[in-house]
Order: sequence, then structure tokens, then C-alpha cells
Amino acid sequence: MAELNTGDGGGGKGGKVRSKKQNSKVDLTAMVDLAFLLITFFMLTTSLSKPQSMDLSLPDKDDDSTKNVDIKVDENRTMTLILGENNKLTYYMGLLATPIAGPKDIAYGKDGIRKEVLKRKKSVLEYSAAKGKPKQGIIVIIKPTKKSTYRNLVDMLDEMAIAGVDTYAIVPEFTPEEKKLVDKK
Repeated sequence: MAELNTGDGGGGKGGKVRSKKQNSKVDLTAMVDLAFLLITFFMLTTSLSKPQSMDLSLPDKDDDSTKNVDIKVDENRTMTLILGENNKLTYYMGLLATPIAGPKDIAYGKDGIRKEVLKRKKSVLEYSAAKGKPKQGIIVIIKPTKKSTYRNLVDMLDEMAIAGVDTYAIVPEFTPEEKKLVDKK
């Protein structure tokens, strides 16, 4: 602290008050180090926490060559999943008029649809191997209704990735038989 002279004759002349000047330089080294640490931390965390996404290939909208072309698929390899309201899920194998299995209501998750997809995938691979085409796997058609939720559709896409189903399609169109099935539920 600066010494004050009170002017009472105790130690100086004239009664003037003098204070020493403080050093006005601030050392910013620690603040610069902290800034670089924070910048490094945020650069690393943002590059490590990128959102994961699934690749989804859709056909071009203006491609005229694929309009009104029926694609014939083997009904023994086809599984159809109908996503309904209130987390309802119905599946059938083959054609709805002459189904191989179903239509049957099933739950989401590993004990429900995943178990069924894996079982059907295995049987389709055996069927394809017996026909002499062992590479042909199951074809899953996912049909979301207007009352189904986006979460249910994403859950089904996740199940396709988990079960290793290579060929699946999202088809929001229903046959008259499927409409009756959906309306009945």
C-alpha cells in the first residue's frame, strides 16, 4: 500500500499525499492457453458426435422408363409388413389372397418382428438354394398407413438393417384386400 503523509510533522514535508503507481500490464498467457484448450475440445467433440444416418436410395421422380412397369417377384420370397395406427404391425408372407403365412399381428422389437424376419429370411435362403439361386434373399415390403407413426417406420428400417435384409421397399399403396385388412383393425 502507499504511505500517506498526514502533514502533522511526523515524517515529511508539506503534507502532500503520494501514491505509488501500480504496474498496469496484465499477463494474458493463461487466458490464451484456456482459449486454445476450449477450441480444441469443441473441435474434437463436434467431429466425434456426428449424427448417424442410414443410406436410402429412392428412384428419380421424372424417370419415365420405370412408370407402369410391373416387376415380377417370387411370392415365396416376399414378406409384407403393414404399419397401422396405435403401434399395430401386421405381416404376411406371399400374396394376401393366398398367403404362405399370416396375416398375423406381431409386436415390434427383437422378440417380435425381428425374430420373425430372421426366421423367414432363413427359410427363403433355403428355398432359393433349393431352386439353384442361393444368393436370392427375402424381399420385404413395408407399407405404412396414413395413421402410422414416423417412429414405427424408422423402427422397421432399423430392423431391416439389424436383420441384414438387403432388399426392402417402402410402398404407401394398398390393394383392396389390404385396405379391408387395415380397416378391419
